Amino acid sequence: MDSTGSPHLCFPNLNSSCRRLLRPPSETVLLYTLLAFVSLLTVTLNALVIFSIYHFRQLHTPTNNLLLSLAVCDLVVGLLVMPIEGLRYIEMCWLLGRLMCALSPYVFYCLVSTSLGHMVLISIVRYVTICDPLQHNSKITITNVNISIFLCWASSIIYNGLFTMDHLGNPDRFSSCHGECVVVLSRISGTVDLFVTFVGPCTVMVVLYMKVFVVAVSQVRVIQSQTAATNARAAPATRKSQTKAARTLGILIVVFLMCFCPFFYPALAGEDSSTTLSYFSVLSWIMLLNSCLNPLIYAMFYPWF
Repeated sequence: MDSTGSPHLCFPNLNSSCRRLLRPPSETVLLYTLLAFVSLLTVTLNALVIFSIYHFRQLHTPTNNLLLSLAVCDLVVGLLVMPIEGLRYIEMCWLLGRLMCALSPYVFYCLVSTSLGHMVLISIVRYVTICDPLQHNSKITITNVNISIFLCWASSIIYNGLFTMDHLGNPDRFSSCHGECVVVLSRISGTVDLFVTFVGPCTVMVVLYMKVFVVAVSQVRVIQSQTAATNARAAPATRKSQTKAARTLGILIVVFLMCFCPFFYPALAGEDSSTTLSYFSVLSWIMLLNSCLNPLIYAMFYPWF
């Protein structure tokens, strides 16, 4: 702080957050190349999903409306959040000013939690489709799905606005000098967010997908028992269907846990979560990669898509 109480300027030899000059040029070029590749891949994959659903009339279904909204969310992550977070890590010093320092964490958390909310909604739709097929057409309508999408976006915007209110009002609160953009979540805030953003949705998804798998297997066995007498190839086909269902649901859950678990490590360890942590950029990027994987998992695994 200077004599006026304002943060002083950061220089590479004075503050550890400004180490841009210490990074070899070749490493900087490599990091920017990787950043551009991942961001472009994320945008391209989600743009393909958006174009497909929008263009092909046969894909205009309530479930695909969810996939469309999820793809829009993940596309914005690739278009905005990934470049900003990459710039934060590569350049070390914050180059985007005070306003972007205030808004970028808010946008980051909003888009990530919205994406997660859509994954939960998709699991609910699949549960109703498999476990309660007679009620599917009355429950899973375009109107109900669109209302759910709106509530998902709105609740994420409101929740993260309350969650990051202190940082939005005073983004320089934890900065020791100009050239820093430090975001800190206390242990209490981190624990609350852990249960709201991770434990709760994770529990819902795992429980619903396990029920979907059990019901799907039982249905396949009924079909097998009815056709086994007339079709000797029914048993291998059934085992193949069960294996495929188990693999698909396993990939959904494993990828979800792999992407989101690491980010909540500080909260699980009872520590404050801060962008100054040496491993924070790694944790955040693991979670951001989920936006690149979502179009592959939720859309392109399905032949009809």
